[in-house]
Amino acid sequence: MAGYHVAVIGATGAVGQTMLRVLEERRFPVGALRVTASARSAGRVVTFRGEPHTVVETTEAAFDGVQIALFAGGDGASGQFGRPAAARGATVIDNSSTFRMDPDVPLVVPEVNPHALRRHRGIVAVPNCCVITMVLPLAPLHAAVPIRRVVACTYQSVSGAGQDNIDALLEQSRRLLAHPDLLQGRPTPSEVERITGTPLPVAFNVLPQWKWMPGGITEEEQKIVHETKKIMEAEVPVSVTTVRVPVVVGHLVALHVEFTGPFPVERARAALSAAPGVELADDPEHGRVPTPLYATGRDACIAGRLRPDPTVPYGLALLAAADNLRKGAALNAVQIAEVLVRDSLLTGARA
Repeated sequence: MAGYHVAVIGATGAVGQTMLRVLEERRFPVGALRVTASARSAGRVVTFRGEPHTVVETTEAAFDGVQIALFAGGDGASGQFGRPAAARGATVIDNSSTFRMDPDVPLVVPEVNPHALRRHRGIVAVPNCCVITMVLPLAPLHAAVPIRRVVACTYQSVSGAGQDNIDALLEQSRRLLAHPDLLQGRPTPSEVERITGTPLPVAFNVLPQWKWMPGGITEEEQKIVHETKKIMEAEVPVSVTTVRVPVVVGHLVALHVEFTGPFPVERARAALSAAPGVELADDPEHGRVPTPLYATGRDACIAGRLRPDPTVPYGLALLAAADNLRKGAALNAVQIAEVLVRDSLLTGARA
């Protein structure tokens, strides 16, 4: 069968499953498919194009003959197998944070910086899901009028932390709904822990759920700051606060952008309407605004609620939302593979 030998690593996880759906929906030229995961998941069966495929354990030997390796298995799998896979001739497209800030690894959103793919050395990194949600509207705005500063607040769904966190949200919600008095009162941490199993549940709550770094910033916030600059190829100052919200799929980002010169709202709307990968939903009076639920299952980043920010000389405020499993991860990876195939930039040859 004509096409490419593709491997999906972490095929049983939320991103891996979405990746298989996206490959099928976009009719990517898969000639042969290998699906891998941890030893715990080996032996499970996943479906692609109506055919069953048995998951094998991720090992270095699993990459023999693979031309495109789509990594969705987290930092552990990428750190252990990313470079060995590339050394065996595969072009690695990695969804973890392992390689994002490596100066030799392009960090790519195809609608924003596809030119970066020309310098890859066997590995391409997919950005943080909130970074993708941010740069899709920021890049066309920056191209029109240079950005001086960005203040961002993210509202990130639990699926960004994996299937276990989806399961935890649903279970915590069930338990708390059985105790409505607790939700309306002033519960102590011990009471909450007795009901949910944790003093800090994500259900009916908002949490800064990431590793704390020196100075009070979280690891997630640090990623967003550095990755945004790398993709936009500009020293744009970014101040960001990240929180986890009780939503299953879809990230929302509130952006307050200061420009170097005047930028009327109507001109910004026109720039976003013409931007690839962006859908404008900017009619609050009729309920058309970016929301995680609206973004779920869609390919585009949804931008809207544009308005002037009067607290700075040339300010604009807006919301952006995207499906973090789809455009924030799996779709972006497949789009990178499509560009690599189109422009003959794969490490290996066609199967």
